[in-house]
Amino acid sequence: MNSRTPSKREPIAVPFSNTHIRTRSLQLGLRANWRQFSLLVLINAFVGGMVGLERTILPLLAEQDFGIASKTAILSFLVSFGLVKAGANLFAGRMTDRVGRKRILVLGWLIGLPVPLLIIFAPSWGWVVFANVLLGINQGWCWSTTVIMKIDLVGPKQRGLAMGFNEAAGYLAVSAAALASGYLASAYALRPQPFFLGIVFAIAGLMLSWLGVRESRDYATLEALQMQPAPEGTATETKASIPSFSEIVAQTSWKNHTLFAVCQAGLVNNLNDGLSWGLFPLYFAAVGLSPSQIGLLVAVYPAVWGIGQLVTGALSDQWGRKWFIVAGMLIQALGLFLIVLVRTFWPWLAGAVLLGVGTAFVYPTLLAAVSDVVHPSYRASAVGVYRLWRDSGYAVGGLLAGILADLLGIPWAIGVVGFLTLLSGLIGAIFLRETLASRLACYPRRP
Repeated sequence: MNSRTPSKREPIAVPFSNTHIRTRSLQLGLRANWRQFSLLVLINAFVGGMVGLERTILPLLAEQDFGIASKTAILSFLVSFGLVKAGANLFAGRMTDRVGRKRILVLGWLIGLPVPLLIIFAPSWGWVVFANVLLGINQGWCWSTTVIMKIDLVGPKQRGLAMGFNEAAGYLAVSAAALASGYLASAYALRPQPFFLGIVFAIAGLMLSWLGVRESRDYATLEALQMQPAPEGTATETKASIPSFSEIVAQTSWKNHTLFAVCQAGLVNNLNDGLSWGLFPLYFAAVGLSPSQIGLLVAVYPAVWGIGQLVTGALSDQWGRKWFIVAGMLIQALGLFLIVLVRTFWPWLAGAVLLGVGTAFVYPTLLAAVSDVVHPSYRASAVGVYRLWRDSGYAVGGLLAGILADLLGIPWAIGVVGFLTLLSGLIGAIFLRETLASRLACYPRRP
């Protein structure tokens, strides 16, 4: 072997050149990097707004404008979105480790620009499905990159808080856009008016990313330099060797039991989110609710989810990750069971609130748990693998919910997904180890 070429398991201090020169002026932490952090929060709100526009409108558009009766066919947009977004997450995680974060962020916005125009002018449902292929790339690249950049900036001690801010911004924007699109559809039509907002979101996100965001990869290098060996017997990988990509996939997906528990919880979480996106508008419309009422029910869930993450993400930095994740999955299951067992507006609203609370417990905590376990030198790749499994839930949920709804009816689809969510919480209770303490042990205490 060439003496200048390390083997794939040879320890490498950090993956970037000129390390000390490039990191000596940097400082980890939310306070030290609040300007860039705040800008990334705003950009992620525009990312969330892009997908929020569809949550009220697209299932209704399929039935009313395109005359599609099959629930499986209607949810084809969600299957294409989920599959593409899952792959885009994996690509973004790997490529941001190789070429940097900002380039992938800007490219993601360029791909998202045509999405609202394609839906506005779509002559057939196939155009809408293709628009969601582009939206999946946009969401996978842009959301993954803002997640990774915030993790880079804040360092190990405020990771849950950072993810709380990130996911809160994204899903509050999902809620606001879903509510706004519902009211615009009631006041005008299902298209084009609601999708004018999408044009504004895409242009604003692109310009802010291009002109305002700075590359953050050197912050991950700085964190790697500051790490010290973990105490013997901890679950955290702290050796600065960079595994092959296939090893990262295997460890994140099934070999590491903690990361396996995290990935399955993420997949099931987005499976039930896909169900709510694709079938809730049709379920509520079947009893005669207006688009504005449906928009309110659809918006409450991500609103509670978004606001709650500001609390749960920060608390997981103090109390740990495991029981937030387990409790969150169980609360989601309770919300789904309530929605399927009642047939009136206010109990449905209560079920949506429970679904939002449970998701707020889970969403930032899962991302923080992955970041706790994995070394900074290849953390972006591992986050990409986790997000691959998590957003595969949209495709699985869209396909499963559509088939069950066509065969047995929408209530059966909701009930089955509720049971899977309950099962996921129990799997987490068995396999998930607490990750917070082992991560903080890798860093020297401040004097």
